[in-house]
Amino acid sequence: MSAPAADTTVAAAAASDPRANQLLAMLPEAELQLLRPHLELVSLPLGQVLQESGVVLSHGYFPTSAIVSLLYLTEAGGSSEIAVVGREGLVGTPIFMGGGSTPSRAVVRSAGVAFRIPAAALQAAFARSGAVVPILLRYTQALIAQLAQIAVCNRHHSLDQQLCRWLLLSLDRLPGPAIEVTQQLIAHSLGVRREGVTEAAMALQRNGLIRYQRGHLVVLDRPALEQRSCECYAVVKAEYDRLLP
Repeated sequence: MSAPAADTTVAAAAASDPRANQLLAMLPEAELQLLRPHLELVSLPLGQVLQESGVVLSHGYFPTSAIVSLLYLTEAGGSSEIAVVGREGLVGTPIFMGGGSTPSRAVVRSAGVAFRIPAAALQAAFARSGAVVPILLRYTQALIAQLAQIAVCNRHHSLDQQLCRWLLLSLDRLPGPAIEVTQQLIAHSLGVRREGVTEAAMALQRNGLIRYQRGHLVVLDRPALEQRSCECYAVVKAEYDRLLP
């Protein structure tokens, strides 16, 4: 009966290592040591807002076990997810790109932890050049590719395909096949009605691809999920693999 607790402890310990974030792991040890005094391990609960539209960012976040959704909010109150960031990346690219702020909102959609860094420290690391610059620029290019592909997906592909893409991008940023998520959160991310998400999720469950109950979703057949998805997931994954091997 103690195995699950042990597994949780191991996972938590792994997430508390800066190298659990792919960008930090790519840095040479000497450069990571320069950053370590500025990295603060923080807990990111579900729903926490990390950045608001138009507000100058005070910190960047390197997730290790959390997943953050970048959302665009309309004046009418609607929303749509334009990108997702997990252990492969960074929330806060405007800090080193020079803009300081962004029209999007960053909200935690899967609770976990991250390493927070003050904006000034991230800017200083970028100004020092070294390996930080090409790594962050390649990540930014991959993020832009994700933004563009999701825009295409939302415009041209069915809700069923969008849901498969959304689930696959989530799985890539989690340690296992389970996703703690509500249908309302998925609907909010995709910018669609909850009823549509319910219908699409039930179709996946009937076909044995997922099991969903009370906010707990488990992917049972990932290969089938990839086949059912549109090409957008494969395009995004290939670009991340190419730029951040």
